[in-house]
Amino acid sequence: MTDHDLQILVEQLSQRYFLRPFKHQAVFNKRLRTTGGRYVLQNHDIEINPKMLTEHDQETLEGVIKHELCHYHLHLAGAGYRHRDVAFKRLLQAVGGSRYAPSPQEKKHPRIKYLYVCQGCGQTYPRVRRVNTQRYVCSRCQGKLRLAKEIGPK
Repeated sequence: MTDHDLQILVEQLSQRYFLRPFKHQAVFNKRLRTTGGRYVLQNHDIEINPKMLTEHDQETLEGVIKHELCHYHLHLAGAGYRHRDVAFKRLLQAVGGSRYAPSPQEKKHPRIKYLYVCQGCGQTYPRVRRVNTQRYVCSRCQGKLRLAKEIGPK
């Protein structure tokens, strides 16, 4: 699906569910990581996370678009367009939009680079950063820590 296809879909959903035209731009924004979409207050554009289409189904994408269209139409009408506003919650429920977008399935690389082990009780401490073993001790038994495994690059 291209930005042009998304624009057409947003215009159709706006007309079908809100009975009002969508007169601004709708684009995919691959820099969105933790959200399904975004309504930009300054220029009234809508940005959609492309992972809502690639990792989820068409219904999920439409739910996210309806959510952003609720922000759009309420803001232009001068009504409460924020998540906490009653008008937003009512309109979102009326059109069947998603209240929360599903989290994108990130291909998470293990961030753990260092594994420390207590010499006294064996408690493990996975860490992203190096730890000064002369300064820190085990939280369970106050034993000495030692670097057991260095996973990532130095």
